[in-house]
Amino acid sequence: MSDTRSAPLRRPARIVLTGGPGGGKTTAADLFRREIGECVALVPEAATMLFTGGFPRVDLPAAVRAAQAAIFHVQRNHEDVYASLYPGRLLLCDRGTVDGAAYWPGDLDEFFAGLGTSLAAELARYDAVVFFETAAAGGHDICSANSARIETTSQAVQLDLRLRQIWSGHPRFHLVAHNPSFFKKITAGLETMERLVRELTASDELRAATELVPSC
Repeated sequence: MSDTRSAPLRRPARIVLTGGPGGGKTTAADLFRREIGECVALVPEAATMLFTGGFPRVDLPAAVRAAQAAIFHVQRNHEDVYASLYPGRLLLCDRGTVDGAAYWPGDLDEFFAGLGTSLAAELARYDAVVFFETAAAGGHDICSANSARIETTSQAVQLDLRLRQIWSGHPRFHLVAHNPSFFKKITAGLETMERLVRELTASDELRAATELVPSC
């Protein structure tokens, strides 16, 4: 007799797009979503949602800690909402829960301990990381229409270095380096994302097939 108990739902695969301000990740995510269509669901950046929605942005350390804690929880729950809404799709996350550590006015341990988690636990939420190096690394201006982006060129470079140091601990970390040609950089990023989607989709299909095989 077959087991009629419901199998636990598999967590949708997640690819996080990150990098310093002005790296092109949001542009790449939108282009990729348009190209792939219903295969993926794009999870918007939590920080932009909060800051453009009226959340105060202040430089005082206590205020920065409060803001980053809020962003962390919105990001985490936002991903979980999208996972529930689109159970059959791969999630493409515009930044992840780890990003706040680079903006935190303290060390990494303080950030994760204060949020009741760890770097290892948060990295494990994602199946792959695509890191778009900021254009500021090549001396390019990073001005944009995004009102939530207030960093200077030097600040963007420092954030990029710190984010890269933190995220590079992921076993599936992929760097999309700065290129004087934005078109070539975005193309390289899209190719990386496309390859990862193929790999993760194939892995998920294999895992699903394996779960259907009856045990002895």
